[in-house]
Amino acid sequence: MIEFYFMLTTPIPASIPQPRQGLRANAGQFWLLVLVNAFVGSMVGLERSILPAFGKEVFGIEGKAALLSFLVAFGSSKALFNLVTGQLVKRFTRKKILLLGWLAAIPVPFLLMYAPSWGWVIAANVFLGINQGLAWSSTVIMKIDLVGEKNRGLAMGINEFAGYVSVGLAAYLAATIAAAKGYAFFPFLPGIAFSLAGVFLTLFFVKDTLHLVRHEAVRHKGPLLPHLWRSTSFSHPNLGSVTLNGLVNNLNDGVIWGLLPVFLLQKNFSISQVGIVAGVYPAVWGLGQLFTGRLGDAVCKKQVITAGMWLQAIGLAVLAASASFLPALLSMVLMGIGTAMVYPNFLSEIAANTHPLQRAESLSIFRFWRDSGYVIGALVSGVLADQWGIPFTLVIIAMVTAAAGLVAHIRMCCTNKLLWPSQRCVEVF
Repeated sequence: MIEFYFMLTTPIPASIPQPRQGLRANAGQFWLLVLVNAFVGSMVGLERSILPAFGKEVFGIEGKAALLSFLVAFGSSKALFNLVTGQLVKRFTRKKILLLGWLAAIPVPFLLMYAPSWGWVIAANVFLGINQGLAWSSTVIMKIDLVGEKNRGLAMGINEFAGYVSVGLAAYLAATIAAAKGYAFFPFLPGIAFSLAGVFLTLFFVKDTLHLVRHEAVRHKGPLLPHLWRSTSFSHPNLGSVTLNGLVNNLNDGVIWGLLPVFLLQKNFSISQVGIVAGVYPAVWGLGQLFTGRLGDAVCKKQVITAGMWLQAIGLAVLAASASFLPALLSMVLMGIGTAMVYPNFLSEIAANTHPLQRAESLSIFRFWRDSGYVIGALVSGVLADQWGIPFTLVIIAMVTAAAGLVAHIRMCCTNKLLWPSQRCVEVF
C-alpha cells in the first residue's frame, strides 16, 4: 500500500510530457472503452429476458426462490469481484484487470448452451459475475481517470448508456431467437462473439490509464478520507446515502430481472412481448443516461437521485397493477427513466467525494454493496413471491425503494444548482 501511494504521488519530472485529462484530449481511448463496455453489457443482456423461463421450460423449475438461485450466484460473484477490483488496482494495471474480466466471460455461453442441469447455469452465472465485476468496474475507473473532474457525470452517463442499451438490445435478441428456436442452445450463441470481441479489443487496443491518476493525485490538494470502508458504506452522509440507494436500486432491478418474465407469462404475454417489455427497461435506462449524467454535472445530484428513486417506486407499483401489455410497458419506461436518473450520478457522486488515490477503492466498495442488492432482492423476492405472489412482492419493493429515496433526501446535501430548496454542502475537502 505504501509503495502504491508513493508511486502515485511522486512528482513527474518536468522533462516528461505531462498527461492531459479530459474527454476531448482522450477521445480515442474513451470511445474505445465505451465500445468495450457495450460488449460487457451484451453478455448479461443475453440472460435478461429468457433465463427464468429457460429454467422453467428446460429444467422444470417451478419455485420462485429456486428459480432465482442463478441471480444469487451472479449477484454474489459480481459484488465480490467489484470489491476485489479495488484491491487489484493497487497491484496491477487497469488494462490487466479488464483483460482478466474478459477471460472469465469466455466459458459463460458454452456452459449455458450445453447445460445438462441447473447447476451448470449457476456455474455460468458465477463466471458472468466475475466478468461483470472486473470488466465493468475497470471501464468505470478508466473513464473517470481519462476525463478528470470536468464532465465526470457526462462520462459516466455515456459509459452506463453503452452498457445498458446493450443489455436491452441483447435481451431482445435473445428473446427473438428463443421465440424462433426455443430456449435451449441458440439464444446463447451470440455470447461467444461478444466475449471474444472483448478480449481482442482489450488485448490489442486498450491503453492503461494509471499515469493519469498519478498526475491528478500530485495536483490534488484534498486529504484522504479516514476509514474508507466505513465512510463509503454508511458514515459519510453523501457516500453512505449513495451506497444505500445503490443497493436498493439493484435490489429492485434484481426483482425485475428474476420475476418480470414469469409475471408476464402468467398474464399470457407472448415470448416476443416479454422480450419487448424486458428489453425496454434497460434500453430506456441506457439512453436516458446520456442526458441524466450531464444533468448531474449541472444541478444537485442529491435531488436527481431522490427523484429517480421515487420514480422507480411508481414504476414498480404500476407493474404490480398491470394486466395488459401497455401498462406493463409504461411501468418499465418509468423504471428505466428513474434508474437512468440515479445510475451515473451514483458513480460521479462517489468520485466527487473521494481523493484520487482512494477513488478506485471507494468505487469498488460502493459497487460491492450496490450489487449485493441483486442477492438480497433475489432471496427476499423469491420467498415473498412463493408465499404471497408477485404483485404483493412488487408493492413491498416499491415501498422500500421510496424509503431509500427519502433517506437520500434527508441525509445528502447539494453543491450544484438546486431544483428545489435543499441543504447545501460544506466543501468536503
